[in-house]
Amino acid sequence: MSNYRRVWHPGGTYFFTVNCLRRPGNDLLTRHIDALRGVVQFVRARHPFIIRGWVVLPDHLHCVIELPPGDSDFATRWRPIKAGFSRRMPKTERRSSVRARRGERGIWQRRYWEHLIRDEADYQAHMDYVHINPLKHGLVTRVVDWPYSTFQGLVEQGILVEDWGGDGFPNALPYDD
Repeated sequence: MSNYRRVWHPGGTYFFTVNCLRRPGNDLLTRHIDALRGVVQFVRARHPFIIRGWVVLPDHLHCVIELPPGDSDFATRWRPIKAGFSRRMPKTERRSSVRARRGERGIWQRRYWEHLIRDEADYQAHMDYVHINPLKHGLVTRVVDWPYSTFQGLVEQGILVEDWGGDGFPNALPYDD
């Protein structure tokens, strides 16, 4: 078994990538966006965190979240988000014999990718990556047109401009999801 090293930083800000098990061609997350939003809201009420940036794509999501001071347990957020969403979905997905034996659903990849934000430049690069993703994947021609993102709220707050990202991928990180 792999030895995953997680960085637990109380009050830290983290970037996450969370993937559906079946990719590509899976539109589960956008098709059931209201269920996902409801689960995230439910979990935030019990285990608070601040959403700095979030984008939901058809088969994966990216986000930048900040944990409360003294709290480093992001797993206590992701476990109920993934489980709660799974419980709300009809049991129609294919499951491996291993997942079936363990009583697991076939919706999410078991793990997620997390990165502790180190400084302001790192924060900005990851926020840019979150918001440019729908354009990068060819889902829209303008970032502002993707409805499942915090981008529009940041435009309304005057933090970003509506035509941001129109000329390519500013500060996008050099890896694929």
